[in-house]
Amino acid sequence: MMEPHAQPLGGIDIQNDAPASQSGGLIDRYFQISARGSTQRREVIAGVTTFLAMVYSVFVVPEMLGKAGFDTRAVFVAVCLTTAFGSLLMGIWARLPIAIGCAISLTAFTAFGLVLGKGLSPAVALGAVFLMGVTFTAVSVTGVRSWILRNLPAGVAHGTGIGIGLFLLLIASNDVGLIVKNPGAGMPVSLGHITAFPVLMSIFGLAAIIGLERRRVPGGILLVVVGLSALGLVFDPAVRFTGVFALPSLSAPGHASLIGAMDIRGALSLAVLPSVFALVMTAVFDATGTIRAVAGQAGQIDEKGRIVNGGRALTADSVSSIVAACLGGAPAAAYIESTVGVAAGAKSGLAAATVGVMFLLVMFFSPLAGLVPSYATAPALMYVGLLMLASVSKLHMDDLVDAMSGLVCAVFIVLSANIVTGIMLGFCTLVIGRVVSGEYKKLNVGTVAIAAVLAAFYLGGWAI
Repeated sequence: MMEPHAQPLGGIDIQNDAPASQSGGLIDRYFQISARGSTQRREVIAGVTTFLAMVYSVFVVPEMLGKAGFDTRAVFVAVCLTTAFGSLLMGIWARLPIAIGCAISLTAFTAFGLVLGKGLSPAVALGAVFLMGVTFTAVSVTGVRSWILRNLPAGVAHGTGIGIGLFLLLIASNDVGLIVKNPGAGMPVSLGHITAFPVLMSIFGLAAIIGLERRRVPGGILLVVVGLSALGLVFDPAVRFTGVFALPSLSAPGHASLIGAMDIRGALSLAVLPSVFALVMTAVFDATGTIRAVAGQAGQIDEKGRIVNGGRALTADSVSSIVAACLGGAPAAAYIESTVGVAAGAKSGLAAATVGVMFLLVMFFSPLAGLVPSYATAPALMYVGLLMLASVSKLHMDDLVDAMSGLVCAVFIVLSANIVTGIMLGFCTLVIGRVVSGEYKKLNVGTVAIAAVLAAFYLGGWAI
């Protein structure tokens, strides 16, 4: 017997596109903007908003890989090109408002786990990323990812969205110093310096976004991001104007280009393959859950509960990691920051395409990208996190095991700071709970198989 609501919540539409709009210009018809209840102006503004929320990646990713011996200037260009490629492919081909970029969690694993932890060379690490991308694409094209989503129970599906919302709140709060690691005994986190300028700006920005969204001001989130950046330039000594234009560099003096530098043969060794498996498993559940959450918030779920153009979305997501390895960057994945753009009104692929174009431009305007401080984008992430908590109302409390497994998934996503960990615990809780409660007939083979694979993945010590 099928898990209640599992099929409609998890299914992926891999066949035809949604009906195109019969009115408007070529862009409107192609992206189905009017048909989805949006406008070109709103889509572009939402795309810029998403860009501002995720532009930090062009600084964070090179910094992490730089510690592992990568050429930071080359990585900067690789991040821009990878994000541009993935977002344009997602926007133009899959026509969904989901941006793709180098995943921070997978970047950390590549830098600190593979290179610094296992002593691999950057070339071998890039080879591992390439193999991960090829395997990830095969999993997507063959329908394994779609099969996983079809067997995603309702509670875990909603719990993933709730957990990601809590995760965003924690990330944003920690980034500005509102919530910090507790250096002493007691709880692992504590209140930071609440009177600090970044914290005050973040709290003010969150309240301003809520007010502007209540008044339905177009581009309210973008206005807050730009406004806080302007305040930072005036009052924050850390925000400095260093210029406007800078030519991109594929390599620093004395360093070879990272483009095509991957060592695939070295990555095929038995010592590296378990790490490739870990990258694939993490990407499958992390990125897939993100795509499901963003598409759901954007209203791109059809009447049968399937993601519109879901097959293309999953393929665009996985192919981007192959491109990232070839360019010398970190594994790519759908960015949860896309929900910021969705909150600003994004419903079509034009928003994602706008993100792609912006990242192509930022290669030449890297000094300006540094003018957006973390406390300018943190309120947007906080607001989106709060919006995603609304999925709590979708849990069916009359089915206690399903609802509680969803809450376990949500809570442990934020407590472990890992989306896959929460999903694993949610699945295992569901299966064990069904058996103990005598409701094992409500389980299906797919749900049990996924729970078993995830449990083995963690028990084997391969989890990131």
